[in-house]
Amino acid sequence: MKHLIVVAAGTGGHVMPGLAVAEALRSRGWSVSWLGTRTGLERQWVEPRGIAFDAIEFSGLRGKGAKTLLLGGFYLLRALWQSRALIRSRKPRAMFSTGGYVAVPAGLAASTLGVPLILLNSDAAPLMSTSMLRPVAAAVLCGFEGRALERAGNKGMVTGNPVRAEIAQIKTPAQRFATRSGPLQLLVIGGSLGARVLNESVPNALAMIRSDLRPKVVHQCGAQHVDAVRSLYSAVGVEAEIVAFIDDMPARYSAADVVVCRAGAITVSELAAAGVASVLVPLVVATTSHQRANAQLMAANDAAIHLPQSELTAQRLAELLTTLTRDRLLAMAHAAHSLGRPDATDRVAAVIEKVAA
Repeated sequence: MKHLIVVAAGTGGHVMPGLAVAEALRSRGWSVSWLGTRTGLERQWVEPRGIAFDAIEFSGLRGKGAKTLLLGGFYLLRALWQSRALIRSRKPRAMFSTGGYVAVPAGLAASTLGVPLILLNSDAAPLMSTSMLRPVAAAVLCGFEGRALERAGNKGMVTGNPVRAEIAQIKTPAQRFATRSGPLQLLVIGGSLGARVLNESVPNALAMIRSDLRPKVVHQCGAQHVDAVRSLYSAVGVEAEIVAFIDDMPARYSAADVVVCRAGAITVSELAAAGVASVLVPLVVATTSHQRANAQLMAANDAAIHLPQSELTAQRLAELLTTLTRDRLLAMAHAAHSLGRPDATDRVAAVIEKVAA
């Protein structure tokens, strides 16, 4: 039986595509194991699905203190040695990496043992791990057109980012919009931890809109923010459905006219696969601007409105929301849908099988 090692750690944006591909290859007769870290969130998502989990000792070095940076070489060599031992024991036909700090030692270890390495660069901009591992990779699969694809050279190809099948299977924008009338349906996605800037800005923005023109809102804000967000909506006199998490994301996407959210690669890929208009407020931190590149790409294709966080105020958001008509949102939804790649999981799985043949 052919065996695949999936490498992903840290965030859902790295883990979820790996899980989708792992399930696809298991359905094709492969066995799959996962290489992550002992302390990462990935373990809680992977093991319940019956995927063997192996861990190495490694963490990101960016933004850490001088002592950590000085010891970085030692930590990398230790993680490389641990990865080589795990690879030898698993005897994989290929390694599939979706990025994150664990990708570097694992990918380098695979290259020293002759195991083909396939990288997924989910963002429009190149990930640091992709840039470091590209010389030893067999293929660089890109979620979007953009700088990542350009820098991948002849190893690069656009497959799209794997998303849940049920999201790609919801009705088309034209079908969903055909019977809609009345107030716009607004979905706010703050993510699992909640995006404070959205939690604070959206209620105040909606309060500035006349009640007869105001969208109906579902606001996902993260468990730790539910009480504060509910109190803020109440204080400004705006009715809203406030939820900590969204269990049925396909249904929420299907019901929404427009989504206000961050611009992580997987969120953007889901919006495209589902065909949903959006206002994207990318998170930009000192070490990366990947979300900004994702938002710019969507906006350049008229699939979304890019609203930089530096420009986000309640007044600005209120003005923007009042300019949105259903006709405009339908056009944006069509544009988003045209960027979607609902067969991305199968595309990625096919490349892995070809490389491992």
